[in-house]
Amino acid sequence: MDLRFTPDEEAFRTEIRDYLVGQLEGEFSVVRGRGGPGDEDARFDERLAWERRLGADGWTCVGWPEQFGGRGLPLAKQVIYFEEYARAGGPGRLGHIGEGLIGPTLIHFGTDEQQRRFLPAIRLGQELWCQGYSEPDAGSDLANLATRAVLDGNEWVISGQKVWTSLAQVSDWCFVLARTNSTAPKHRGISFLLVPLSAPGIEIRPIVQITGTSEFNEVFFTETRTAAELVVGDIDHGWEVAMGLLSFERGASTLGQQFAFARELAAIRAAADANGTSMKPAFRQQYASMWSRLEIMRLNTLRTLTDADRPELSGAAYISKLYWARLHQDLGEFFIDTVGAESMVQDGFGAELTAAQRLFLFTRADSIYGGSDQIQRNIIGERGLGLPREPAVEVPRPTTRGEAA
Repeated sequence: MDLRFTPDEEAFRTEIRDYLVGQLEGEFSVVRGRGGPGDEDARFDERLAWERRLGADGWTCVGWPEQFGGRGLPLAKQVIYFEEYARAGGPGRLGHIGEGLIGPTLIHFGTDEQQRRFLPAIRLGQELWCQGYSEPDAGSDLANLATRAVLDGNEWVISGQKVWTSLAQVSDWCFVLARTNSTAPKHRGISFLLVPLSAPGIEIRPIVQITGTSEFNEVFFTETRTAAELVVGDIDHGWEVAMGLLSFERGASTLGQQFAFARELAAIRAAADANGTSMKPAFRQQYASMWSRLEIMRLNTLRTLTDADRPELSGAAYISKLYWARLHQDLGEFFIDTVGAESMVQDGFGAELTAAQRLFLFTRADSIYGGSDQIQRNIIGERGLGLPREPAVEVPRPTTRGEAA
């Protein structure tokens, strides 16, 4: 793995850096650094305008092939793009689910008509997407989903519930996993459907988090209809499409996450400089440890990206979620410790959280969403290390009065 960049790549770095800095110090200065953890509701209209400016200027979907409107950038330049976006304080992307998940899925699995209909709107920031995977009884065991879809003439009729649906309250479309064959084995009989959130029979209920924001939602479908042709891949074979979509999360955008964490560490350093904590040995030791862990995260991400063309995830990829979840939680605690006692109070009832408070509260969920730490350890053991599957544990049925103990 060669971590050096060529003169051409460094010239590209200068180009994208100049563009981002120019935009974020000008018209879009109000969104700089907004929309991150615990700040998801911030300045939606301005961030949507930012999304559309990026699209109009050709700075979304940079890794998509040129034939689909992207720049077709090689991996090294994609890495540079996401590094510079995070370094410039680019706001949380409203279109990241469309750009990073459903877009590549449609490029790989979609029909020509689906690609023509949806890809330009994603690229230009004209339509936002959310993901309809998890259900109350189908989180880590996604194949246990109960949402059903029945073909009625030229439409699918969908009934069921999805939960933890990020950005559903502001999205235009949702890609939904639904059971279309009740007699097939659990991982079969599932189809991957595209559903307009403007359709009748949809109710979206925001889930208020401890930060006071509502990134997640419950979404209820009651005989909701979507066109028959809006199934991606073959009917009853949506599991393959769903797993393909999840593989696209391994893209270069994951490196931007490390740079975002580095910006949070820089904010901790600034707070320590302001209150004198940075001169204390305990702070300096913990700061050095955090910096080292961030560098390890960066190098591991780069190592993972070099394996991006492999059909199976590498060992480096398996550990990444477990690693960054614990690291990010520690960053939140470090920020609170650095600010000190004043981080425990707000200016008044209903006052906006400080940056330290937002980070600390939001990161409590890092070890749960996207696969809990316990599930991640099972995946590492079984898929990464080849260990036997964890045996199922049968929970004894409680005895009732009159039964033998």
